[in-house]
Amino acid sequence: VIVFLLAPLAAVAAMALLTRGPSGEVGLPLTLQNFRRLAGFGPFGFEALYPVILLRSLLLAAWTTAACVLVAFPVAFFIARLPPRLKTIALTLVIVPFWTNLLIRTYAWQILFAAGGPLSRAASAVGLIPPGGALYPGSFAVAVGMLCAFVPFLILPLYTAVEKLDWSIAEAAMDLGADGPRVFRHAILPQVAPGLLAGVILVFVPAVGQFVIPDLLGGAKTALLGNAIQQQFGPSRDWPFGSALAVFGMSVVLLGLWAYARTSGEREQGLP
Repeated sequence: VIVFLLAPLAAVAAMALLTRGPSGEVGLPLTLQNFRRLAGFGPFGFEALYPVILLRSLLLAAWTTAACVLVAFPVAFFIARLPPRLKTIALTLVIVPFWTNLLIRTYAWQILFAAGGPLSRAASAVGLIPPGGALYPGSFAVAVGMLCAFVPFLILPLYTAVEKLDWSIAEAAMDLGADGPRVFRHAILPQVAPGLLAGVILVFVPAVGQFVIPDLLGGAKTALLGNAIQQQFGPSRDWPFGSALAVFGMSVVLLGLWAYARTSGEREQGLP
């Protein structure tokens, strides 16, 4: 853990405090300028470019997580109600997309959403887009691509929690006069909360740094955290600032893990 995890993370954090030279070299003095630039305070005053990039990345991750939750709940309950033999088939179908590289799956969405593709023709037939138009590139294509890429990460842990549900608690709530929403909120949701929280973290954290899907399905028109990091470590050769961006991404990961650990600890202690 120290050699392959903590040491590289410490190196990235240390790099973020160094200074980029005129030719791209990295050295002293130590500075916080990279983090000031990340917050929008550059040498020419405040510029909202990077705060907007960070906010855009967080919003895309939040939307993806919310959409995955809405899809994963009915799917997880549906699979949990299947006979044992069909459960295995259903879970295999959930995992099947992982057998294909994400890049290939994204290119496949390009074909489906392109002008003349089956989905674009269907959207044109119902008047959603002009005749001969395309769903790609665009926000809708990015939304679908993100949802399909990450929803298995939420279905699997949520299904595990649903499989262990004590339905007698829900029946008791109904016997006491609770309606459907109250049964779900007070009898079902607390039981599946651990699996839901684990799935939310598994989706939100990698979605913050995702840039392949927005790049390929959005036409590379929108900069996100992942694009910015790649740009700084690649063409810009500004490793200190790229490290500052990476530190922000790592902070999101650590914050999510902290929230999960805190929530799990309170639940084990019986705290509300």
